[in-house]
Amino acid sequence: MTDKIDSIFRTRSLGVAATGIPDQYADGKAANVWHLYIGGNRSRTAEYRDWVCNLLKKKNCKTVLDVACGTGVDSMMLLEEGFKVTSVDASDKMLKYALKERWNRRKEPAFDNWVIEEANWLSLDGDVAEFNGGEKFDAVICLGNSFAHLPDFTGDQSSHRQAIENFEKMIKPGGVLLIDHRNYDAILDSGTVPARNIYYKSERIKSIITSVLYVNNAAHMITLDYVIDASVAAQEGDDISKLKEEDLCKFRLSYYPHRLEQFTGLLKTIFPTGTPHSAYGDFRPYNKDDNPAYYIHLMEKPL
Repeated sequence: MTDKIDSIFRTRSLGVAATGIPDQYADGKAANVWHLYIGGNRSRTAEYRDWVCNLLKKKNCKTVLDVACGTGVDSMMLLEEGFKVTSVDASDKMLKYALKERWNRRKEPAFDNWVIEEANWLSLDGDVAEFNGGEKFDAVICLGNSFAHLPDFTGDQSSHRQAIENFEKMIKPGGVLLIDHRNYDAILDSGTVPARNIYYKSERIKSIITSVLYVNNAAHMITLDYVIDASVAAQEGDDISKLKEEDLCKFRLSYYPHRLEQFTGLLKTIFPTGTPHSAYGDFRPYNKDDNPAYYIHLMEKPL
């Protein structure tokens, strides 16, 4: 029985890149396939780019800390829009793609000045202070369902609370936190992932198999087995020559299933009382009758 459970719920990409944070991309396999899955900066929809950039500009944000840099797609989008960006991630395997892009575009001042470092959400303020002297930011972003990668180590969400507390510490008074998660309410209620995806190249996906682990009758982890059509990637000109086809086609990632009401409550208990909070469903103001693929939260730190 143990072996059966392990085969379903154990991630294929084990390792620790930053102390205390399990890195599901550590063996390089998921990092490579994920890079193909999300595509390059050009693959972001105009709606996504316009919504994120316009919101940050409306809030007078100029400096941005991307705490879930990954391959650098969001950071590059912001650099191209004139923001000064600092990017961190716990996975060195993911960051290598961002570092490569910075090198390739080093003749552009924004990219030449782009700060990319490895950092741990659970010690974020100290990690960032080591290379920027304690500077705070107008905005902290954590997008692409990235926060759900952080497990609930103790069963009381203390790790989630600690990470968000550290995000809040990095924001200047009057600044904002932009953080999202999949619509786990719909996934848990239906047992499947919505077919649409507002961020990534969904046409690459052949299938996503959903598994839910319950602990003491509560959903504790969702595991998604992705199957990607590598032939489509090859036709679109991506460099996949260094990997075998079987490595490109399948990978597994696990997530903590944040429900909307619970996650909203968590944010509100961490930020100062009365902090304005807005929720969006796929870039639109949230309506309880909607069933979006993603929920996006905006916290506006008081002056």
